[in-house]
Amino acid sequence: MAIPENDLFEQHRARLFGLAYRMMGSVADAEDIVQDAYLRWRRVEFETVGNPGGFLSKVVSRLCLDRLKEARRRREVYVGPWLPEPVINDPALAETPPDDVAGDISIALMLALERLSPLERAAFLLRDVFDMDFKEIAAVLDRNETACRQLASRARANVRKDKPRFTVSPEENAKIADAFFTALRSGEAGALRDMLAAEATLHSDGGGRVPAARNILLGADRIARFFAGYARKGYLAKPQWKRRVFINGLPGEISLNGDGVLQTAALDIRGGRIAAIYVTRNPDKLRHIASLPESAGRPN
Repeated sequence: MAIPENDLFEQHRARLFGLAYRMMGSVADAEDIVQDAYLRWRRVEFETVGNPGGFLSKVVSRLCLDRLKEARRRREVYVGPWLPEPVINDPALAETPPDDVAGDISIALMLALERLSPLERAAFLLRDVFDMDFKEIAAVLDRNETACRQLASRARANVRKDKPRFTVSPEENAKIADAFFTALRSGEAGALRDMLAAEATLHSDGGGRVPAARNILLGADRIARFFAGYARKGYLAKPQWKRRVFINGLPGEISLNGDGVLQTAALDIRGGRIAAIYVTRNPDKLRHIASLPESAGRPN
């Protein structure tokens, strides 16, 4: 029995969202691109498509490449550090994007992808994440197979530099995250400093819309003092709402803080220390989770 056209597309939706999100770094753009792909799929004689997954991956890749030109221009004038829109992993929160997005969407990977050219990014994702052969990739990128192999190889070498050398157990991650957020709200600079790796980084994305550090902060002492100062101003001590979640696969928290700003904070934990903190405060990047405090109640 033939699979209905809509059902056939839905079988690939999460995978297509994962590809578009990695390409664009934006939940909103990824959802728009997948919808555009669906509209194009509806105009195709889909019975003649031998490989629907491959066909749809090509459509989404090309739509992303078209949009990336404008996206890169916007990022050239972006105020402060840029972070991808957060993907929240929590089955209890119905308004979050699909939690079955295949593979790694860690923020470290997303930032590594951001350093690549659009063609390198597409070649790497289609080959290493979505296992497409180079003949198909060449057709998507309008390049020969040799050029596509070189694009993927350069991208792979760049991405691997940021891969953690070891993993931490979920239990240890949760314990460290609990201790960090407790110390954060108490403003205990010493306790915060002890949990951070010596060369830890803080990425705080406000996009010029809300208060946030305008540069990436480097070093445990500097980061601890920064958060202690925020706590003294009363922004962190009594959040209006907070919920512990996983953000792009990392332990983290959504909170509506004392300054009235919704934010997400994700922790990259390596070797028992926090190597990086990713805080997203730009309201434009949190539209897809802005209603969570109301819809999920006040769990904390």
